[in-house]
Amino acid sequence: EVCARSIAAAGGEPGHFLHNAYGYGLFTGGLGLHFGAEALGVGVIPAGGGQSLRQIRLLEDLKPQGISCTPSYALTLVDVMEKEGVDPRGLGTRYGIFGAEPWSEAMRRAIEEAWGLKAVDIYGLSEIIGPGVGCECVEAQAGPHINEDHFLVEVVDPETGELLGEGEVGELVFTTLTKEAMPLLRYRTGDLAAVEPPGCACGRTFRRISRIKGRTDDMIILRGVNVFPSEVERVILSFSELAPHYRLVLRREDRLDELEVQVEATPRVWDPKVPPLGLQQKIAHRLHEDLGVRLAVVVLPPGSLPRSEGKALRVVDAREEKG
Repeated sequence: EVCARSIAAAGGEPGHFLHNAYGYGLFTGGLGLHFGAEALGVGVIPAGGGQSLRQIRLLEDLKPQGISCTPSYALTLVDVMEKEGVDPRGLGTRYGIFGAEPWSEAMRRAIEEAWGLKAVDIYGLSEIIGPGVGCECVEAQAGPHINEDHFLVEVVDPETGELLGEGEVGELVFTTLTKEAMPLLRYRTGDLAAVEPPGCACGRTFRRISRIKGRTDDMIILRGVNVFPSEVERVILSFSELAPHYRLVLRREDRLDELEVQVEATPRVWDPKVPPLGLQQKIAHRLHEDLGVRLAVVVLPPGSLPRSEGKALRVVDAREEKG
């Protein structure tokens, strides 16, 4: 039911087709969106994760109105299509339902520009139900509407557990109202967000939460400064010289933690004969200005970083390698 609402909020209608590239098997994403689509009267292309060339052939042949997958995989498909000479904008996909990992407004713009679609953020977690706890509407794209007839949402201070007010960023807490097999009372998600004031351009009365700012357990504290991968991503994707792929590597140098930001240059600007020192300095300067901490930046050749067919591994902790 809630996944059907989510697909409708994204722009799905009975008679449409949804290319579902979330994983099936023991992951809730694929099956949740699959049966939600069927409940809405939307035909499902059960592509699952991986086998990108096959996915592209399906998209070309069947031309679905919608696609659902992780945002990082949407960009991976763009990379593969470029190599295959396929224009994503020519597929006719109108809307994309992306979630299962944090992503930024900059990544939304990159996906929408590449695909020529409207991208919405779906929110869920397996402990509560899976996908469909909330989803953005295509009209506003201003944070997921929580299905409040099924889930009671609160925001608390991660340290004290104190209840926070509207607009204040804290840890999302959910109580299930209709779940029977495993009801949960005030379950702490670890996700950091805010509950937004009522009202939305789409007319829905369910309250919205902000975009997920990060997690209580993936926040990096670097020399006393809180660094969220999503904030680094926002800066990286503001550079047209960079591809929308990155990795953050935590290292320990002389007993101090250091964070190395690994990014990829686009083929347009990459020259193997000229070290990209100027570009590295520009990125490092922007990161320092926006985050208030100095980070090492390494610009790599196109295609250097591993591509994701599911949830992207953004942070690599290499501190234990030196003991």
